[in-house]
Amino acid sequence: MSKNSVLKNKIIKAGSCVCIFLLWSCSVEKFIPDGDVLYTGSEINMLPDSTRTIKSPKLVAQELYTVLGARPNTSFLGMRLGLYYHYKAQQEKASFITKWMGKKIGEAPVYLSAINKERVATLMSNRLDNRGFFYSTVSATVDSLDKKAAIAYVIELKKPYTLKKFELSKDSLAIYEDIATALKTSKIKVGDRFDLELLKFERQRIDAALKRKGYYNFNADFLLFEADTNRYKNKKFDLFLRLKKGVPKKSIVPYVIDSITVYPKYAIKQDSILKDANVQTVKGVTFIQEELFFKPKKLRPYILLDSNAKYDSEKARITSNRLSALGNYKFVNIRFTEKDTVGIDSIGKLNATIALSPLTKRALRSELRAVTKSNGFAGPGISLTYSDRNLFKGGETLNISTEFSYESQLSGNRASGLNSIAVGVKGDLVIPRLLPFSPSRFQYAVPKTKISLGIDALKRSQLYTLTSLNTSFGYTWQENKFVFHELNPIAINYVNLSNTTPEFEAILANNPFLRTSFEQQFIAGINYTFTYNEIVDQNKKHPIYVATSIDVAGNTLQLLSGGKPTFLGLEYAQYAKADIDFRYYLRWGREQTLVSRVYAGWGIPYGNSRALPFVKQFFSGGPYSVRAFPIRSLGPGTFTSNPNSTSSFFDQSGNMRLEANLEYRFPIWSYLKGAFFADAGNVWLTNTDKTMEDSTPEEQLFKERLFSEGKLDSNWVKQLGVGVGFGLRVDIQSFVIRFDLASPIQTPYLPEGERLSIPFFNGGANNMVLNFAIGYPF
Repeated sequence: MSKNSVLKNKIIKAGSCVCIFLLWSCSVEKFIPDGDVLYTGSEINMLPDSTRTIKSPKLVAQELYTVLGARPNTSFLGMRLGLYYHYKAQQEKASFITKWMGKKIGEAPVYLSAINKERVATLMSNRLDNRGFFYSTVSATVDSLDKKAAIAYVIELKKPYTLKKFELSKDSLAIYEDIATALKTSKIKVGDRFDLELLKFERQRIDAALKRKGYYNFNADFLLFEADTNRYKNKKFDLFLRLKKGVPKKSIVPYVIDSITVYPKYAIKQDSILKDANVQTVKGVTFIQEELFFKPKKLRPYILLDSNAKYDSEKARITSNRLSALGNYKFVNIRFTEKDTVGIDSIGKLNATIALSPLTKRALRSELRAVTKSNGFAGPGISLTYSDRNLFKGGETLNISTEFSYESQLSGNRASGLNSIAVGVKGDLVIPRLLPFSPSRFQYAVPKTKISLGIDALKRSQLYTLTSLNTSFGYTWQENKFVFHELNPIAINYVNLSNTTPEFEAILANNPFLRTSFEQQFIAGINYTFTYNEIVDQNKKHPIYVATSIDVAGNTLQLLSGGKPTFLGLEYAQYAKADIDFRYYLRWGREQTLVSRVYAGWGIPYGNSRALPFVKQFFSGGPYSVRAFPIRSLGPGTFTSNPNSTSSFFDQSGNMRLEANLEYRFPIWSYLKGAFFADAGNVWLTNTDKTMEDSTPEEQLFKERLFSEGKLDSNWVKQLGVGVGFGLRVDIQSFVIRFDLASPIQTPYLPEGERLSIPFFNGGANNMVLNFAIGYPF
């Protein structure tokens, strides 16, 4: 037997002994008082013969589980630690630590006597009636053993009542025509079983549709559904919809907006004297302000309400959201008041008042923070941001920020020479509209134009100084709740590499591919990002996330320079780059989520470039990538450089990246969460031109090795870095501190027969990577 096998057997035996000891020592049966029985949960069983005519009995059972009421005490691996420490903390001689644990994670016991199984059975029967399973039976039995008890509910489902006919009982009232129009998109279909919740939803949906057509005073309670089961003997029913008797007249007539008044700078202390101040009318909307605070012509496009138009609740809601999204107001209040005209004209009239309370015009914000980055650098930083809102009286915001940070690479064995000091100044002008387009074309949210200019200086000790000047002009807009766009038609970045040390010059001399990527100092192009994000909807059980971006640079400069490789004396980069990030989330139970992710990216240098600029290349490994490998330690392909060398930080990148991740997230206690995960990925080189002019024999040999080992071929699966691990996360209102411990299963840069290993066993401590990061990996 090998040493590894002996070691594994010892570990398994020791682990088994520890588990048995924990299960025995944390047993709670000895604390349960005489006469009490601990409630351990309930299960629902449906008689098989009663579910044959039902399409989805599992969904019915899942809904019944929601009415069970009290939950049993939580357990983990058979241990009820919360209950255990609750009991221990009640003892007279409980230690300080025991009392503290009882306060922090203790759970009061849930006894069987606290469960009213007859009431639960009644609630289940009512729920089944509401879903059309009339006259079904529910019985409950208790299964008790050793001071523990569970309850089993047995359900005998009756054949549900299904819809035969659905019609609207009309009369001469005009509102019935609008109700009929709303019913064209009804979710109620012939053949469906009776569903009380669906009827309630339908009333709310019709009410919302009527409010969009002007029925300001209508209420969903005015709608009445009547079911008739007497016409059929085979469990069919007819459904009729009508208005209740005695509905007030003002509730069944539409309203129009008679006037719209806006106060762009409203204060609570404001009185009627302001009505004699600066008054302007733009397209039927009256603006009143003591002095010019917001230009009426600039503010009017964000207001979707129109005078002499029918009241529309949806337009009022979107208008409120748009005015809030300007970033200039802390309160937006839209009020409607009725004019007494219904009795005369059989139509109502409303006066709309929009009161806007502005934020402080100027603000200065400072932040002292600890930063961890995807490239492995971490350290303290400070930033100051000055904001000037409504700069040109059209909702514009100017942000000027300065940053200073000191960082050091903490991951891996590449810390030598990789400390850095960064200083930056950036200015952003955010304009709440798409210049030169009209914002009224975008009704869901406020589109924005962003103009940025910034300069950054980065000094890597013992290596180089990198100064960059960047500017951009672009747009951002949200199409709907899930879709977001960002387009930068102009994105310019100028990078100046200076103060290089002999050590870094040696790195460039040994890697001509890297030297080429640093020579491209001028990047000018266009980029676009599309994001579809269902994660924002917490009610979705199966949300997806898709983000894709396209980045193209150099084509415009090639035209302006007449095809020359330089523009204004600077060599510019030419490339096309695209990536896609797809994630699927499976949510269930209490904060449990299974996340799967696939990422692919590819960049192609062409024309003036033989390699992607260094800042545009892909890398793999680290806390946001394949966590079983340190930052930039994977690839390209099977290539690896000296793991203790500073140069390896720069060598291991490529122009293609493939990655897949699977992570199971679960709650442990309060803000503490846990996760098990598996990652796989790498980067490759696809432009395999090994020739280079004026290269030394050593440089040529290095480049041939780099491209030979780094190219993508048919055996790319064997070139993946694969690892597994587990993690702990402190999640406090979306601020997450993350610790992930991972170990590789497949190491691509090892000889082909030695790449596979048993995680956490082969290699000892050298085969484990601890990742510290801020935020979830994806």
